[in-house]
Amino acid sequence: MPDLSDPLAHADWGRGPQGARAPAEGVAQAPRRSYPHAVKSRPNPRRASPAYAALDLGTNNCRLLIAEPSYHEFRVVDAFSRIVRLGEGLGLGDTLGEEAIERTVAALKVCKSKIDSRNVLRSRLVATEACRHASNGLAFIDRVRDEVGLDIEIVDRQTEATLAVMGCASLAHPKAGSVIIFDIGGGSTEVAWLDGQTGGDAICASERIRAWDSLPVGVVTLAERYGSARVTHAIFEDMVAEVGGRLLPFALKAGPAAATPGFHLLGTSGTVTTIGGIHLGLERYDRRRVDGMWMHGDDVEVVTDRLIESSLQERASNPCIGRDRADLVLAGCAILEAIRRAFPSQYLRIADRGLREGILMSMMREDKVWSRRSRT
Repeated sequence: MPDLSDPLAHADWGRGPQGARAPAEGVAQAPRRSYPHAVKSRPNPRRASPAYAALDLGTNNCRLLIAEPSYHEFRVVDAFSRIVRLGEGLGLGDTLGEEAIERTVAALKVCKSKIDSRNVLRSRLVATEACRHASNGLAFIDRVRDEVGLDIEIVDRQTEATLAVMGCASLAHPKAGSVIIFDIGGGSTEVAWLDGQTGGDAICASERIRAWDSLPVGVVTLAERYGSARVTHAIFEDMVAEVGGRLLPFALKAGPAAATPGFHLLGTSGTVTTIGGIHLGLERYDRRRVDGMWMHGDDVEVVTDRLIESSLQERASNPCIGRDRADLVLAGCAILEAIRRAFPSQYLRIADRGLREGILMSMMREDKVWSRRSRT
């Protein structure tokens, strides 16, 4: 534990804040990412409070949040998450496959139904690296518009990084001089350096981004290149080295961050939430305990070594990993390890929030919903 002179001395080690914003229960494949403080009311198109919808269509997952403004944050009234692996094969080629497209279209039809059943005032539906990289990405977007009735925009890497920062920056320690925020995705990894006092107002945190980068490597593309059934220590080190090389230009710009008082890492992704759940020994993934928890660097290494030594079947049987992520988790650990080596820190804070939350906050900020509420 850090001493009392350390600004992180009172960190809540090993557990997340019970009072954190808790969205509604989603529909997810194993491991189930549930939102325990769900709003239990049935959908009602005549609700008095308008809702906002945010959809994040990534290389691996399709995620939706629908929320209503609440004070200076929001309360989630509906959610959906499904592993679709839209970018399957992109580690070796540049085309979205038909089976992956059909899985994704089926998930998007569920999202469309949820959006239609709520009193949605505004929505922003974004696609990221898989559609940016694929030669048929735009054709896929056109198909979704025609077949599902959803208008999805392919966002650039800077927009993705900024929205991810907005979504989780409220978990940065308020006394940290700098924080490196990262989002390990299926096809890309976003990293950003936040300078100054980073806690508190997550909406304005994006204005304190000193540097950012988007690495064209994620858990799906890395796992496809290096294999996933048996990852030895040597293969793991090869993955770390590749990511480290891609990270070097950003590390040269953001290197001073690690020397500031109270510096720590803040990660959002299935990789870091999985590591947090395994560290806690959860029999079932629990967002309330993972979102906002602190981990020491030594504990991250223990979990990583344990995963390298495990078989694919053992990883699949872990309730915090599940069959759908068993072949991807070590690629994610390699990306995390490369970030930890580039920016040494004893402290890692884990966020089970990110791009979707950033989208919601940006729309509500644009609509000045909190300003209106403060005047009433």
